[in-house]
Amino acid sequence: MPPRKAIDDARGLLRRIGLELAFLEPGQGIAPLAELVASLPAALGANATPEIHRAVDQAADWVSAAGASSLERFGAWHAWMEEAVTAWERDQPMPAWPTPLDNPSERPASLEPGEPPQPSPQPVAVTRSARPLLDEMAECQPVAVLPEGFDEELMRMFCVEAEELLAEIEAGVLVLEQSPEDAGMLATVFRGFHTLKGNAAVMKLVVLQRLAHELESLLDAARQGRRQLDRPAIDVILAAADVISRYVAETSRQLDGVDTGRSISLPVPALIAQVHAVLATPPAPAAPAVATPPPAAMAPVPPAGVDSSSSAEPPAAAPMIISDLPASSPPKQSVASDPASRQRSAAPTGSSVRVDTHKLDGLVDLVGELVIAQSMVFEAFETSGGDESLSRSLGQLRGITADLQRTAMAMRMIPIRGTFQKMSRLVRDVAVQLGKEIRLVVEGEDTELDRTVIEEIGDPLVHMVRNAADHGIESPAARLTANKSPAGTITLQAFHQGGFVVIRIADDGRGLDPERIRRKAVERGLIPADSTIDDREALELIFAPGFSTAEQVTDVSGRGVGMDVVRHKVAALGGSVTIDSCVGGGTLMTISVPIGATPLAQATTSS
Repeated sequence: MPPRKAIDDARGLLRRIGLELAFLEPGQGIAPLAELVASLPAALGANATPEIHRAVDQAADWVSAAGASSLERFGAWHAWMEEAVTAWERDQPMPAWPTPLDNPSERPASLEPGEPPQPSPQPVAVTRSARPLLDEMAECQPVAVLPEGFDEELMRMFCVEAEELLAEIEAGVLVLEQSPEDAGMLATVFRGFHTLKGNAAVMKLVVLQRLAHELESLLDAARQGRRQLDRPAIDVILAAADVISRYVAETSRQLDGVDTGRSISLPVPALIAQVHAVLATPPAPAAPAVATPPPAAMAPVPPAGVDSSSSAEPPAAAPMIISDLPASSPPKQSVASDPASRQRSAAPTGSSVRVDTHKLDGLVDLVGELVIAQSMVFEAFETSGGDESLSRSLGQLRGITADLQRTAMAMRMIPIRGTFQKMSRLVRDVAVQLGKEIRLVVEGEDTELDRTVIEEIGDPLVHMVRNAADHGIESPAARLTANKSPAGTITLQAFHQGGFVVIRIADDGRGLDPERIRRKAVERGLIPADSTIDDREALELIFAPGFSTAEQVTDVSGRGVGMDVVRHKVAALGGSVTIDSCVGGGTLMTISVPIGATPLAQATTSS
C-alpha cells in the first residue's frame, strides 16, 4: 500500500498542474509548469512505480524544451498521470500510454514491452445533424461521473454553471454556422469551452477536461484563420456539447441520489478523433449562390382576434399567415442576423445571485400565507369597528404586503429567451435531417413568465416547432416550384396581452388543407364519412388523439401524439391553443397562457 501522504501530495500537485493547463493559451508552451513538475519526484517518493517516475522524467524534458506544441501532449500526459496515480494507490496495472504520446523516443521504457497502444478510432463522416452523429459513433468510453473525494456543493455549482455555459455555447455555435466570420461570437464560444475546461480541471473531471481542450483547439484554429467553421466543424462541436450536457445531466441525477456511482458510456474517443479529422481536413469550398425567383406578393390572413383593418397590403391569391404578427411588434430579426445585439440584449443590466428554487418557492408560499392572514385581520377589524389609529397602521401594513407580494412574484418571473434558444437548435437539427433550408426568426425573447409556466410550456413548443419544420416547410425544390424562396421561415413571437402571455409559431410553408384533414379524419375513424364540418372545425381535428397527416412514421413525427399533447399541456396551465392556416400560405399557431398561476396569485384573488 503506497503512503497516504505521497498519494495526497502527488494529487495536489497534479491538481495544480491541471489548473495551470486549463488557463494556458494554445501555443503558449508549458514553461510556467516547471516548478510544479520539478516538485513531483519528491512528492511521489521512492515507492512510486517505475512507469510513473519515467513519465515524470519525460515531462521534465518537455518543460525544459518548452516547445510551442508541448501544451497539447502535456494535457494528455496529465490525464495519464491522474489515472496512473489512482492505479498505483489501488495496486492495479498502469494505464496504457496515451496514443497522442505514442512516440517511441518519448514513451517511458517500461511501457514499451506491454500491449501496443490501440489505434485511434476511424473518423466518422459528419454529414448529418449532431445528434445523429452521436448515434454513428460506436466506440464509447465508460466514464465514472463523480470523482473520488468530490465536494457536493462545489459539484452542484459546477453543474449549474456548466449548463449556463453550454446554453451560451450552443446559441453561439448556431450563430457561427450562419456567420462564421463573426470574430466576437467566435471568441465568446472559445471562452465558454475554456472556462468549462478550467472548471472541469478544478473538479478533477479528466474526461470532460480533455474533450473541452480538443474543442478549444478547433476553435483556436478558427480564431487564427487556419480552419473555417464549416458544416463538419459545427456538427462535431454540437455533438461534443451534447455529450458534455449528457455528462452534466447524469452528474446532477447522481448528486440527487439517483443511481449514485453508476458509470456512463460516452463516445469521447470517437469525438476526439473526429475533431482531429476535422482539423486535418481542409474546409469544403462554399457553394455558389443560386438565383431564385422572388416570392409572390402575399397578403396577410387575419387570425381570430386580430384586427387587420390597418393592413395596407393588397390581397393576393396565396395569403401568407406569417405576416399576421401585430403591427406593434419590433421588426423581425433572424436569430443569427445580428449576434452582437443579441449578446447585448442577453447581458443582465444588474448583478444577480443564484438561489435554490426550493427556497424561492418557500418564500412565495409564505408571502401567499401572509396575504391571506392580512385579509383575515382586516375583516376582523372592520367587524369590530376598531379605532382610527389602528386603521392607519393596518393601511400601512396593506401597502407593505402588496409591495412584498409584487416583489416575490417578480422573483419567479424569468424571460422566455432560454426556451426560444432551445428551439433554434431543434430547427437546425430537423432542417439538416430532412434536407431543408429553414430560417428561425425570434421576437419577444425578453417576455417574462412564471418559472413553472416556462418549464411546462417547453414540450408544447417542441411539438409545434417540429411540426412546422416537418409538415409545414416544404423542400427547397417544392418551394421553388411554388414561386417561393428555397429557404422557409419559422417565426417565434411572445408578448404580453392582459394577464396572459401569447406565443405565436408561424411558418410560411404549405399550410393546412381542410379537405385533406377531413379525408384523413374519416380514414382514421375520427368523424363519420357523412359528417359536415366547416374549415375551422376541420383544422381543430389536428388536436385529436392519434391524428396525423403524415404519410409515414419517421423519427421526426407521424405518430399523431404531438398536437394532442400540446392541447392537454396548455389546458393544464389554464391556457388555450388556436390555429389559422391558408393552403400554400402558411400556418399560425397561437398559445395563450396565464403569466403565472401560483398559490400566491390564488391568494391575491381570494383577498
